[in-house]
Amino acid sequence: MQRLYDFLRRHPTGVDSFWALMLFGFSVLWVASVPNGPDGLVAAAVVLLFGLVVALRRRLPETMLLLTAAVGVVQLLVGLPPNPADFAMLVIIYTVAAHDGPRWASRFALVGGACAATISQLRWPVEGVSTTGQVFFTIVMSVPFVLAWVLGDSMRTRRAYLAQLEERADRLEREREAQAKVAVAAERARIARELHDVVAHNVSVMVVQADGAAYVLDSSPDQARQALETISSTGRQALAEMRRLLGILRTGEPEEAGEYVPQPDVQQIEDLVEQVRTAGLPVDFRVEGTPRRLPSGVELTAYRIVQEALTNTRKHGGPDVGACVRLTYFDDGLGLLVEDDGRGAAHEMYVDGGADGRGHGLIGMRERVGMVGGTLDAGPRPGGGFRISALLPLRPAH
Repeated sequence: MQRLYDFLRRHPTGVDSFWALMLFGFSVLWVASVPNGPDGLVAAAVVLLFGLVVALRRRLPETMLLLTAAVGVVQLLVGLPPNPADFAMLVIIYTVAAHDGPRWASRFALVGGACAATISQLRWPVEGVSTTGQVFFTIVMSVPFVLAWVLGDSMRTRRAYLAQLEERADRLEREREAQAKVAVAAERARIARELHDVVAHNVSVMVVQADGAAYVLDSSPDQARQALETISSTGRQALAEMRRLLGILRTGEPEEAGEYVPQPDVQQIEDLVEQVRTAGLPVDFRVEGTPRRLPSGVELTAYRIVQEALTNTRKHGGPDVGACVRLTYFDDGLGLLVEDDGRGAAHEMYVDGGADGRGHGLIGMRERVGMVGGTLDAGPRPGGGFRISALLPLRPAH
């Protein structure tokens, strides 16, 4: 049945031609009852033309409507009474109303259909019926023409509504795909910034440890060995995070990137501070409030801010610089304070992300804090040094 239905939909003219032949066959019986002569020839022509109207109704709806009107006028002038071929008028009225063509054709079909029964009753009145009965009969005969137009117009409206829904669905799908691409690009940019933070921090620690090992290699082999072990562990950590981040950049799916280390959290800040202390930077680390589990985005942001701030302190703070890190747990968020007492490195180094101008510095920090709905305050300290203060809420601001 589905194949038959698809075949009929692919060949509408063939279907209409079949119904035209059926209508012509019924109408031929009426033509046989018409006396031979001019009236018989006109009746045959009317039946044939109405069959043509049904066969070509979907190919040339407006043209067939005008042809129907012309044939109807001829039928009135010649005096041919209503016959089975007049059913083509209902068909063409429905077709024109359902067709997405010019509106004049639909209006013309409605007016013509509404007037057809009245004109027919005036030309061929029903004998033996009172005036009231004739009016009632005219109204009853007008109903099929009006219903044909209403049904066709409702089909046209429904088809236009469905087309609008499909167009809207396609547009929403395209917008969704565009938003997905933007989200993927933003995520990859964020991962690239994390990759920069990882490389900058760990390479800085390795350079400092390598310099220290070279300095005490002859005088203190134990300290040199400890420095080399720190370089080894730091390098392995950097490689692990780089593999994880690069794997995500290649595939876009963390689970396909292999067995990599988890994202850093607040608990690892203490390990980070200890690593920086081992590298030669004194850091005073304190935790205030009651530690608790925070959203992963907040914990990752806090870790990266401390990592970036201590890396900049070590790179630009000058000799004999010290730093302090404060984590304060509030009821509705996490407070973060990182400050140093260095020589007061130029503010541009933090804004540009370092003297090489290749990092993100405060710009990257503000982006990270903004992603979790927090606030960031950064600037030089009175008397020297630099201070970074951030408040990270438990829930992003709406």
